[in-house]
Amino acid sequence: MKIFKVTLFFILVASHISAQERPNIVYIICDDLGYGDVQFLNPEKGKILTPQIDKLATQGMTFTDAHSASAVCTPSRYSLLTGRYSWRSRLQKGVLAGGEEVTPLIAADLLTVPKMLKGAGYHTAAIGKWHLGFDYVDDNGKPYKLYEGKKMIGAPIGATVPNGPITRGFDSYIGFHHSRDMQTVIKNDKVIDKMPPIQMLQFLGDQAEDYISKAVNKEAPFFMYLALNSPHSPVVPSKEWQGKSGMGAYADFVMETDDVVGRVLKALEKSGIADNTLVFFTSDNGCSAPVSKAGKLEKDYGHYPSADFRGYKSDIWEGGHRIPFIARWPGIIEADSKNDKLICQTNLMATCAEIAGLDLNEKAGVDSYSILPMLKNKKAKTDYKLVVHHSINGKFSIRNKKWKLELTPGSGGWTSPKDNAAKKEGLPDIQLYNMIADKEETTNVYDKYPKVVKKLTKELKEIVENGRTTCGASQENDVSVDIYKTNGAQKLQEH
Repeated sequence: MKIFKVTLFFILVASHISAQERPNIVYIICDDLGYGDVQFLNPEKGKILTPQIDKLATQGMTFTDAHSASAVCTPSRYSLLTGRYSWRSRLQKGVLAGGEEVTPLIAADLLTVPKMLKGAGYHTAAIGKWHLGFDYVDDNGKPYKLYEGKKMIGAPIGATVPNGPITRGFDSYIGFHHSRDMQTVIKNDKVIDKMPPIQMLQFLGDQAEDYISKAVNKEAPFFMYLALNSPHSPVVPSKEWQGKSGMGAYADFVMETDDVVGRVLKALEKSGIADNTLVFFTSDNGCSAPVSKAGKLEKDYGHYPSADFRGYKSDIWEGGHRIPFIARWPGIIEADSKNDKLICQTNLMATCAEIAGLDLNEKAGVDSYSILPMLKNKKAKTDYKLVVHHSINGKFSIRNKKWKLELTPGSGGWTSPKDNAAKKEGLPDIQLYNMIADKEETTNVYDKYPKVVKKLTKELKEIVENGRTTCGASQENDVSVDIYKTNGAQKLQEH
């Protein structure tokens, strides 16, 4: 199996590079924004107006075969910040439960993108959604009870967060933990406010603008991780945006999301630092069909949130994890360019490391390789050819440019046929699709290409067993990982 080579130490190899020569780095991560929700990516079947994101695409490079590491948010955010697939951690399926799972998913000794960049002289800031686990405790260190029955009440103002974002590499943080507790606003390690969800999106835009305006006066470059709450549920477009789309609240919320993205980009321009700022725009996974009312959008308005791809958030099919991915870096990245190479959000860690003049140690970014050559030249070649996908139910898939193998009979998620229904229908236990000829995943050809099935299965097992996708010494996964999700593995996960 060909595996991309990564240097095996973590040192500053370009200390002579001045702060001005190293770019500021901004991640803008939407929550549940589908590939087809961006009109630039879906010109025929995308009916929601997204002028600001479309403009960003004309100014940078759009990747048309980019993927989140999971079809749901906690694991994809873990992977994005660590360069490590989340199924190597204890989270083998689903997301961290709101208010019940408090132990941070990112281990304290695991290198993260902000911790890495901080070591290279960057100021690091997180704004918005976290959903990677932390405690709320009182002055005596006693955890707060966050629920009354099934009702989320959250922690009170003044509560402390002892193991949140500022313990995982960020110099500053302001935001909320997850969508069910969006009203609880945290600054650094303290709960500071209670806020109606309808105000959150604009609040995050305000915070991003404020950070940029202040960061421009500092000598150090900055890394800003902006994790928006939209268009995830609760779907709460602010009053100014209600009814703007004429297609319902979800479409209104997407339009407001687009506007907030525009506000951030304009803040960079206003501060005079846009030309020295690398912006990555993306989403944590695909569109949620129940939340967006996708059936109605498709039938009544001709808007397809997953474009031509099958499935939605939660699924192993492409609609679950093929996501918008745009990168802008004026003078470095060719404007209005497209790249159809297969990439994953895990790649961002190694990319940032190379930009900052750093190499990764053998335990860091084990599933990350730099796409900087691709950003500089859309025709650049790479030996890295494999991406592993994971559904909400923990079902595995492995993909190279042509073939995609899925180790489940159904969607692996919420879309019909779900796995149990697929079994009852007598569908095969595995699926194989030719992604060049059949990107819609309509025709399962597993029985026609047994050698392809065998080869991809072997490669997936090696990636799991080696504890890494990249070259280097084998690493340990945090738990035992079963690619077939047998009953024994399920029992292990439940305990």
